[in-house]
Amino acid sequence: MLNAILEPFSIALENHLRVRELEHLREAAEADTLYLLRRLRRNKISDRIVGEDTGLKLVMQRVKLVAASTVPVLLLGETGTGKEVISREIHRLSSRSEGPFIRVNCGAIPPELIDSQLFGHEKGAFTGATNAHKGWFERADGGTLFLDEIGELPLAGQVRLLRILQDGWLERVGGKHSIHVDVRIVVATHQNLANMVNQGTFREDLWYRIAVFPILLPSLAERPEDIGELAVFFAEKAAARFMLPLQLPTDEDIQLLRAYPWPGNIRELGSVIDRAALLGNGKGLEVTTALGWKVQKADKTELSLPAPAPQHSSIFPSLNQVMKAHIERALVLARGQVEGQAGAAVLLKIHPNTLRARMRKLGIKVKLFRMAI
Repeated sequence: MLNAILEPFSIALENHLRVRELEHLREAAEADTLYLLRRLRRNKISDRIVGEDTGLKLVMQRVKLVAASTVPVLLLGETGTGKEVISREIHRLSSRSEGPFIRVNCGAIPPELIDSQLFGHEKGAFTGATNAHKGWFERADGGTLFLDEIGELPLAGQVRLLRILQDGWLERVGGKHSIHVDVRIVVATHQNLANMVNQGTFREDLWYRIAVFPILLPSLAERPEDIGELAVFFAEKAAARFMLPLQLPTDEDIQLLRAYPWPGNIRELGSVIDRAALLGNGKGLEVTTALGWKVQKADKTELSLPAPAPQHSSIFPSLNQVMKAHIERALVLARGQVEGQAGAAVLLKIHPNTLRARMRKLGIKVKLFRMAI
């Protein structure tokens, strides 16, 4: 009889002790996580901002000025100039550095999924919504949400974003209750948002909200003094990633890199150094080949552009010959890419379809300019 009375109390006490033990384990795990995060943030090589005292000096001054606040930040600049790196630095220097940092590319999400991905949905909100889903705003609660390519956000999504910026409240798709989130917003674009406002493709009130503190990132061509240090930085990363002996760029390599126009900016430089490291296979950096200065035809003979005629020569190249040489030179620099930010059409300042038509007329085969690693 006594055992029957005491048994429920014994079970309750045992459960209480287990709960206390689990709480201690959770606290210990959280302390370990915090310690490791601090060590990672202190030791992580990729946290280094190359050029913060030179080409990015003004940018970093503005970053340090705005990081401590909670106002939205608008990062402007060409594709590949390092907008995500700067957004992470804003987060790292802020009081939210222990919270999550989440990057979302607005241009990579199908328009019909934008609301669900950003703001979440409730179970049964639409066909296939078998469970409730937290959106990126809820996942970034207490931290920073980086919205890349904000110009690609549909108008309906812009309305929802505007409300969050105004009061911090959102509603999931199919939801009946508002949810409050505490999120720092950093947005980025390579587009001219002011023109988009005039064209009616971007909301004017949202433009005013996100343009509180704009930061313009310079192109790589505008900061040639940083190219050498950036090349060393990418060479170190390439050696670690490809498990190759570290090979640093020579003075001649850096001169070649500085002579290149870099339409793809820092992202393109990183790709070139990766290619140079792989081609060198631990014996050096094949920067010349990686840049596309030495393009080989299918028969392995070197592709040579027409040499200029002597000043008093009776042999003068035709307009088509000059045009063909000019287009081939652009294709060499673009490594066979016709369109896109790093394409030959951008270098030649013509539409890609126009360039392709001229290439067909002049008998230029683009496959000869595409390098295989």
